[in-house]
Amino acid sequence: MSIIIEEVGVLDNIFKRKSLKNGINIYIHSTSKFKTITFYLFIHQNLARNTATKTALLPFVLKRGSKSYPTSRKLNLFLEDLYGTTIGGDILKRGEIQIVQFFMEIVNDNYIPGGNILTKALTAFRDMILDPVVEGGAFKKSYVDQEKDVLKRNIESLYNDKFNYVIERCFQEMCKDEAFSIYRYGNVEDLDFIDNENLYSFYRECLSSCPIDFFVLGDVYEDEIARIIEDLFTFERKDAKQVKTNFVTKFIQEPNYAEEKQDVNQGKLTMGFRTNTKYSDEDYYSLMVYNGILGGGSHSKLFQNVREKASLAYYAFSRLEKNKGLMIVSSGIDFDDRERAIEIINQQLEDIREGKISDYEFDSTIKCLVNSFKEAADNPAMIISLYLDGILNGVQRSTKEIIENLYKVTKTDVVNVAERICLDTVFFLNKK
Repeated sequence: MSIIIEEVGVLDNIFKRKSLKNGINIYIHSTSKFKTITFYLFIHQNLARNTATKTALLPFVLKRGSKSYPTSRKLNLFLEDLYGTTIGGDILKRGEIQIVQFFMEIVNDNYIPGGNILTKALTAFRDMILDPVVEGGAFKKSYVDQEKDVLKRNIESLYNDKFNYVIERCFQEMCKDEAFSIYRYGNVEDLDFIDNENLYSFYRECLSSCPIDFFVLGDVYEDEIARIIEDLFTFERKDAKQVKTNFVTKFIQEPNYAEEKQDVNQGKLTMGFRTNTKYSDEDYYSLMVYNGILGGGSHSKLFQNVREKASLAYYAFSRLEKNKGLMIVSSGIDFDDRERAIEIINQQLEDIREGKISDYEFDSTIKCLVNSFKEAADNPAMIISLYLDGILNGVQRSTKEIIENLYKVTKTDVVNVAERICLDTVFFLNKK
């Protein structure tokens, strides 16, 4: 065996890390908790303007078919015979890392009469990623052309999704000079420069040099599943390039104000903040509690004071971008209420800095956070997502450890972390 084994703590058990000779890392968590086996493969890429759109196109072209199953219909028919095995791909954005994601979920052989689908399913999964339909040494032209059209519509659809559009625009404004401003699906303009040949060359380069992590979670025999994956995914690769997110510490004196006018019926206000706290910092627990008190639910200051008492907002919440050290506050308001809404939102931040936190706000936040991590421990995809964040940020925390540390957070800790949070950008979507 060419596998180097290293144990690393994750969640409430152990993920075993196994590194193949070609640099692919396999993370196996054997647990009888689930009747399914979940597989995720992540290809990590630095988020950059010249590669973002190509990277975003890859999973959708690869999903179209492999040499073994050259059409989506043939692949779906095969998967139906494997007791409804699901398979797919998408793009993730974690800080300034763009990730090509492939996933598959199968029923465990233990629950199937004469169970023997594991190797068949993994082979199909492997073929989708490593053995695509090729014509003349390139991707099939019709597949690339069709998926370019689909991706174009996907990118353009963000404009019509005003809820998410204003959040994306706020991030773009506050991170103009940073890679984080790039949309996870790239941009429409670059699609014109992509064809089946240069996309295939780019794909081969990604397989060769990008870091790759392979996750397995379910009731499996670790050595057996490692051998199967090694047999299927042993291919020649270069040394993996370095991929990382860029954390920026900023204390803004004068926030940036940006406005866009569209034919809309409701104003959309988004305020972007620098938290100046890393995911790997010990006081990130305090930041999670801070965010929950500010805008993490119906008990929060934003919900109670902006939406309920002042009746200014149709919705009001805050959200952390943990991999980049950012926080946004977003709300839907009447056009004439912008200044008053900003004033009341800023007052909520000031109240937290001054320690004006009720027991109800604090205790409700802790309860909500603890429940969310308990739920995460019951969801294979969320378990893997949590561990992926740990890989990207160089720190691993079990759900048990996270919950224990949340209970240790005090109001004073929340005030301390609040003092580092500063407003960077205000973005308002106004009517024409």
